Amino acid sequence: MAGLRLVAAPFMVPGPSGIAIRTRLKGLTGGDEKVLGLVGDHLGALASRDLKARCAAGPEHDSDSWAERKRALTTESSSRWAGSVTKASHDQWALARRGLLAHIHSLQAGVRTIAHRLSLPLAEKGTKHAPGGYRSRREWFAKSRRLRVLEDRLQAAQADWQAGLVRVVRGGKRLLNTRHHLQAAQLTEEQWRSRWRAERRFLQADGESGKRYGNETIRVTPDGEVSLKLPAPLAYLANAPHGRYVLAAQVSFAHRGGQWADRVSANRAVAYRIHEDTGRGRWYLTAAWTLPPVQTIPLEAARARGVVGVDTNADHLAAWRLDEHGNPLGEPLRFGYDLTGTASHRDAQVRHALIRLLHFARRHGLAIAVEDLDFASEKTREKHGRRRRFRKLISGMPVARLRARLVSMAAELGIPVIAVDPAYTSRWGAQHWQKPLTATSRKPTRHDAAAVAIGRRALGHPIRRRTAPPRTHQSDGCGHRTVQARPGSPGREGHRPRIPGPRTRSVPPGRAANAVDQNAQHRPGRSAEHETWQQDSLALSP
Repeated sequence: MAGLRLVAAPFMVPGPSGIAIRTRLKGLTGGDEKVLGLVGDHLGALASRDLKARCAAGPEHDSDSWAERKRALTTESSSRWAGSVTKASHDQWALARRGLLAHIHSLQAGVRTIAHRLSLPLAEKGTKHAPGGYRSRREWFAKSRRLRVLEDRLQAAQADWQAGLVRVVRGGKRLLNTRHHLQAAQLTEEQWRSRWRAERRFLQADGESGKRYGNETIRVTPDGEVSLKLPAPLAYLANAPHGRYVLAAQVSFAHRGGQWADRVSANRAVAYRIHEDTGRGRWYLTAAWTLPPVQTIPLEAARARGVVGVDTNADHLAAWRLDEHGNPLGEPLRFGYDLTGTASHRDAQVRHALIRLLHFARRHGLAIAVEDLDFASEKTREKHGRRRRFRKLISGMPVARLRARLVSMAAELGIPVIAVDPAYTSRWGAQHWQKPLTATSRKPTRHDAAAVAIGRRALGHPIRRRTAPPRTHQSDGCGHRTVQARPGSPGREGHRPRIPGPRTRSVPPGRAANAVDQNAQHRPGRSAEHETWQQDSLALSP
């Protein structure tokens, strides 16, 4: 169809590449908290200095510069602490670099949209693929000023990109800006400084396979004993041999504790991070490790028993089960969640909705079909203009959180996930499936129909339902016939059985099945081509 973009093929979603689990450090003494604070502050100062050096190096940074930075930090900490600090600085610089590029793309999209709309006459209507002109001279003038602002921002961002300049705030830009709005954040200056100091600490160390319990810097034994290697200036605080400090807290991981114990017992690499939650007055330990790539099952095998199509919305997941032929089965499903309140409440709501969906899929042995959504370019005010409600709706959809949670949770349950192109699923689903699936006791929504469209696309079927041929092609007498046999199907030229209609309800099914076949009836006037012919014997005498 003209004007429509090509739809990408569905693909199997790979599983998670790593695991992170967290537990609380219970039973810490005042001395333990003091040592953790001193070590974190000292390493945090080194991390800030190293990050400044990494940002100053820019894209010309090489392995020799990395080694030089590490040697400079080793004298003030240790070789392993220096390796963790330099790697964290490099990762943070790379993340800021990617964020700058995404910001440039967003500014370019805004500039293109405004310039296009400014070039159109006032109040000119737009199309499905391009917006129209602005509605008034006042709005046109305001947008022309905004265009100059965006162009200046774009020019500055592109200059930073060419120079390799990034802007990074250790501790977070949001928390830094909160310093100017303490009353709105309901924080005192001392509370803010405590939180700021905690966020800028550095207490994380990468693991190393082959070393004792998988990490020499922050070591956690299978029994739950936690110890850390003290930096050289703080070696006097050690309470164990070899400059180590052993915490009084004993830790245990309730989630994936068995997997963690297997790794540390086998001396496989485990990364640790110690963090203080100043709001609760608690310390936490996070363990993380990578997973080897797992060969996913073939796409055809995932489709073998059907799928459950899932349409993601701002407040619920709309789902519908489909068989392997793309036919909807049963009733539509709805898994709701409430995204108001705190971040932990929102995360719990998403996990609760996903676990119900996954239990349904595992119970019926189905794969899950979802859209490969990415709304990074769909939230701009320039693209949707005055449609603030729609922009807010898109921004409120937990796309990234749902995607990450679904992939990790489905991998644990062994449920395959199929991602499909989201193009036109809502529009075509409502066009081809919403009305046919409507019944007296069932009123499917547009989102339910979109779930059917997503499932059919994941199965490799077209979204459009099969339509009846023209009346003159349905049968000889324009009768009702929507199912056509294939040319090679046996019996396709045979007689269709008589199906009792409204006027013949008294005739049971199967009766008069050969009513159109004159040769199957014992009556005169049978067709000549089916008569048996035999020549009469000649008369030998008159």
